[in-house]
Amino acid sequence: MAGQAQAQTVYRVVGPDGKVTFSDKPPAASEQATATGAGGKPLGSGGTALPFELRQVASKYPVTLYTSSNCAPCGSGRALLSSRGIPFAEKTVSTSEDSDALQRISGESSLPFLTIGGQQIKGYSDAEWTQFLDAAGYPKASVLPASYRGPAATPLVAVQKPAPAAKPEETQAPRAPAAPSRPAVAPPANPAGITF
Repeated sequence: MAGQAQAQTVYRVVGPDGKVTFSDKPPAASEQATATGAGGKPLGSGGTALPFELRQVASKYPVTLYTSSNCAPCGSGRALLSSRGIPFAEKTVSTSEDSDALQRISGESSLPFLTIGGQQIKGYSDAEWTQFLDAAGYPKASVLPASYRGPAATPLVAVQKPAPAAKPEETQAPRAPAAPSRPAVAPPANPAGITF
């Protein structure tokens, strides 16, 4: 019975007033709800829950594919993962910062690069990738729901723009004098001497 309780889908609903509620029934306005699993983590993408067995494997051995544009082996690797129904994150390598980060992660800058849990696989080999996916426990055929959509590819390094520097007149604003501090004297009705 406890195994069934963990596998149940929980919907997180944000009301128009910002109030968050959780329910085991899908809400009428499905665009405001996301399916969550145990611990409140989102399942799948777009609120689509992954099958229980696939969710268990994906939580133990998450798959990340590192690709770049104009990379035929990257496309073949992506097709293999999609045809087997493997939920994966795709990181694109397109800038020098991305290349440097890939070098730190993999030790070289060749693509495609695949991670399955802590296992790193350099280059594309259908047989090798299949062997590692099988060993991790991923199903040989897709068991993903028809409505499942994987997350969009994201850059390996998210470049954040620096905050604009404060203008000199803003930094030299006059400061209000500090309020005088009260002496820490315990009132007579407080025998323990606790101050707040």
